Amino acid sequence: MSMSRLAQLRGLIQALFPERHLYLRSGGEMKGVVLTPARQMIFAAIALGLLTWVLVSFIAILIGAVTQSRSDEELAQMQARSERWVADREARLNSAVAQLNASGASLGGLAESIEKRHAALALLLTDLKGEPGAMAALTPALRGAPDPDANPIERIATVQANQERLVDAAEDYARSRADRLRLAFRLAGLAPSSYASSAASGGPLLEAPDPRALAAVLDVDERFAARIQRAAENLSAANALSETASRLPFAQPAKGARKTSSFGVRFDPFTGRPAFHSGLDFVSAFGAPILTTAPGIVSFAGVRSGYGKTVEVDHGRGFKTRYAHLSALAVSPGQRVAVGQRIGALGNTGRSTGPHLHYEIWLNGRAVNPYRFIRAGEHVQQARSQAG
Repeated sequence: MSMSRLAQLRGLIQALFPERHLYLRSGGEMKGVVLTPARQMIFAAIALGLLTWVLVSFIAILIGAVTQSRSDEELAQMQARSERWVADREARLNSAVAQLNASGASLGGLAESIEKRHAALALLLTDLKGEPGAMAALTPALRGAPDPDANPIERIATVQANQERLVDAAEDYARSRADRLRLAFRLAGLAPSSYASSAASGGPLLEAPDPRALAAVLDVDERFAARIQRAAENLSAANALSETASRLPFAQPAKGARKTSSFGVRFDPFTGRPAFHSGLDFVSAFGAPILTTAPGIVSFAGVRSGYGKTVEVDHGRGFKTRYAHLSALAVSPGQRVAVGQRIGALGNTGRSTGPHLHYEIWLNGRAVNPYRFIRAGEHVQQARSQAG
């Protein structure tokens, strides 16, 4: 088989490069040159190599030209950007110089800008003064009073640096407090945006529709106005959330009690079959005080079928809490109660296997998981303790 292929190859070579004879006449003499297939193949290989070299050289020259063109273009773009940057800085410098000249003194404009920033900060700090922990958070930013022996420019620079640190601290404090309270509401399954409307707070910091409008109101630069507004909005949201949290059932219904049964489907202790448990069970000493978890009005105080002696409190905003299996009642319908107020004593009345509290939270007529609200309340307390 291999001999046959070799013969075919030899035939192909002879067909492509048949033996050729060249005759050259010189000085009346005739000379003959024989071009064998081997010589023809050598010449063809040399010609092919030269052609390949020419093509590779041409492609290399073409690529070099394209690369050079791109490099020139990038260089031109960089030069244009540099020229624009220089022109922009020159324009700003010229504008600053013109403003300083127009003010009549080189320090007059700077001092005026500092005073306007102080006025803007004063509006924000007025709201922060009543915040627990705000002054502790802002005090480190108040360090570095201007040196009275320094020249005016250095003193102004020190005041500007203090202002930047102060607004940074205000932003951080307001944002962190708002974020902690937003997390608490999400843990309870509530949308923070529904309880943290900043529009109710009013004031120039929040009435301005955008930083440009606020900058015009405060007569400061837009960047500084935007930072002031962000801090004010976060502070307003934190205040709204904190105020709302104080009126929602986030507190513990029984101090030191141990949770035994969770919210949801469980095996009924009487039938042994799966059944929906609409609240949490807490075990503690018989007669232990039961406390309301949010301020409200007692809507029911008496005996309910299956629940035994029960107290129900309406907290508004669609929230209602129920405290069941009590041994004694300490409130009556229509009575206004505060958070943490004793409304009864832990007992074993109704459908109960032993002394415990059955605690429910209802929102818009639907039972929700009280444990989520208890966890949220723990985060609210942490936010308040960290703020304080």
